[in-house]
Amino acid sequence: MNYFKIIFLGGLLTMFSCNNNTEKKTETLADNTVAKVSENSIISENDKISDLSIYNLPSQWTSQDGNTIKMEDLKGKVLAMVMIYTSCKAACPRLVADMRNIEKQIPEDKKDDVEYVFVSIDPKTDTPERLKAFAKENKMEDEKWLFLRGTKEDTREFAAVLAVNYKQISPMDFSHSNIISVFNQKGEMVNQQEGLGVDNKETVQTIIDLAR
Repeated sequence: MNYFKIIFLGGLLTMFSCNNNTEKKTETLADNTVAKVSENSIISENDKISDLSIYNLPSQWTSQDGNTIKMEDLKGKVLAMVMIYTSCKAACPRLVADMRNIEKQIPEDKKDDVEYVFVSIDPKTDTPERLKAFAKENKMEDEKWLFLRGTKEDTREFAAVLAVNYKQISPMDFSHSNIISVFNQKGEMVNQQEGLGVDNKETVQTIIDLAR
């Protein structure tokens, strides 16, 4: 009789032990699930785009390689951006030189996180073929140099976002603002420099601070 009691009690202990382990496993799984949900929430929060981001713009653009992109396709990189037109003989070559000067000052370990974007204010003339030839002429054929053209309406809208004013004054000439803008990885404007050949230390430091 005692023998059977011992077996019975042993079985109960085993049952309780299994139940406790199951409860512990359930708690562990629950904790892990909560942790993963929290982690995903943080990632999702970090990926959110603010109302001020250019990645909200629905406009489509064509690159010098003939690829169609949206601004949101540039997400994840620091952007140095300027509006020019390739037939410009006065201010635009100096803006191109300013962009090149900024790029030269970025440390090697930061260069891959930065893209330099030129948006044409003359999409009628600046076809993808013309943009590609312009990139070649200026020795800007690496992936970090991006040249874009859009519709007349999208170009005007984008200029407003960058606070760039431009006006066609002859069939081949435009008067325009000389502004280089810097955007963070979420597409939010964080810095602008205005003028030609101006001190770009603040612009360069902003890019270095943002780049990973």
